[in-house]
Amino acid sequence: MGAPYHPMTQGKIERYHRSMKNIVKLQNYYFPWELEQELSRFVGYYNNHLYYESLNNVIPADVYFGRRREILTKRDQIKRKTLAMRRKQNLRTRVA
Repeated sequence: MGAPYHPMTQGKIERYHRSMKNIVKLQNYYFPWELEQELSRFVGYYNNHLYYESLNNVIPADVYFGRRREILTKRDQIKRKTLAMRRKQNLRTRVA
């Protein structure tokens, strides 16, 4: 519970509403069930497919189900391998 009309304390919900309006308001809905369907699609997308920078670019579902650490560890391993390969390639081009 934050102070009304004070977006700094309600930043997450304000951002959620803005994102929803930007996506849902792009279409015209002629029946209430069409709007409900689009809103449920948006909520599914927002929770299961959208990466959040505040969660280290992991989706909320992965955090909720405890997969965050595994994902971040795997990304770190890939990053280390990539950097090692780049170092090797750069050393070869400098020598040649």
